[in-house]
Amino acid sequence: MHKVKGVVVRAKNEPATLETVLVPDPGPGEALVDVLTCGVCQTDLHYKVGGVGDDFPYLLGHEAAGVVSAVGEGVTEVEVGDHVILNWRAVCGECRACRRGEPWYCFNTHNATQKMTLEDGTELEPALGIGAFAEKTLVAAGQCTKIETPLQDEQYAAVGLLGCGVTAGIGAALNTGAVKRGESVAVIGCGGVGTAAVAGAALAGATTIIAVDVDDEKLETAQRLGATHVINSRSTDAVEGIRELTHGNGADLVIDAVGVPDTFMQAFQARDLAGRMVLVGVPNPGTVAEIPLDEVFSHGGSIKSAWYGDTLPSRDFPMLVDQYVLGRLDLDAFVSERIGLAQVDEAFETMKSGKVLRSVVEVSR
Repeated sequence: MHKVKGVVVRAKNEPATLETVLVPDPGPGEALVDVLTCGVCQTDLHYKVGGVGDDFPYLLGHEAAGVVSAVGEGVTEVEVGDHVILNWRAVCGECRACRRGEPWYCFNTHNATQKMTLEDGTELEPALGIGAFAEKTLVAAGQCTKIETPLQDEQYAAVGLLGCGVTAGIGAALNTGAVKRGESVAVIGCGGVGTAAVAGAALAGATTIIAVDVDDEKLETAQRLGATHVINSRSTDAVEGIRELTHGNGADLVIDAVGVPDTFMQAFQARDLAGRMVLVGVPNPGTVAEIPLDEVFSHGGSIKSAWYGDTLPSRDFPMLVDQYVLGRLDLDAFVSERIGLAQVDEAFETMKSGKVLRSVVEVSR
């Protein structure tokens, strides 16, 4: 049993506090990971405010990089000393999605069987089965994707972000949206996920990449990550602006990275005929958007949602790390600040300001 520090939220809307956490040695199929870095993601805030469930107390954190310090019986995916990115899609290989060759949709992803606890024995529910706002965490071995490419110590803060939000955005463009070289792409909402979608479109070879937001600072960041045009939708109608920049046609692909009815309808209307639309912004429960079915039929194309950007970590993480090292994907641009574990609750407030893409916890800080 390992006694470590971790960030816990005990009840809905309570502060996230630094607590002593007991982490078991790994059992069969499990891995113990020394956490190096972990991004502060919107999903962690959703856990804190009760938007994910009511299984308090939660051990927060999931966008992480670390080093495997021990493995349980039967583990072959990783070994002690491996640098890894943690992920919440540890595919089972047996469900109907895996059997039909679409493991990125796995319906039965694996988590560690044993529970981490507080000192009084209270079981903790780790965020997305990871719980990486901690010095050590226990995960299913399949939640570890080995980093084969040598990295500098300071680069792990950026690479760890591939564990969730950055990959969700890139994958919405590369995988779900299937961007082709020379296509036009519009991204509505340029927070962390939307800006990552812009970067994904650039990586795929799109030649017209339109970033839409109400914040000029976010639009400037989107331009640094690959946007060729920007629209501030406070002053310019998003649909009309996208059409004007695509010769009156609309974009081949429009990504809604917000997930509210207005942006959903903007994305639907800003597509070219037979164009594609991807929803990657997570709507609040009960959100409703009304779409005229005659327009769905007459416009053609497709409307999809992106689950984690249809990402398969074992396939996509190594490729994205290589693109980063080669200088084609600027993951460093997503690291807005580096903080310590004790500053996580403060980082949630910073997140609400919209002035950061990611605050990243460096556990040793």
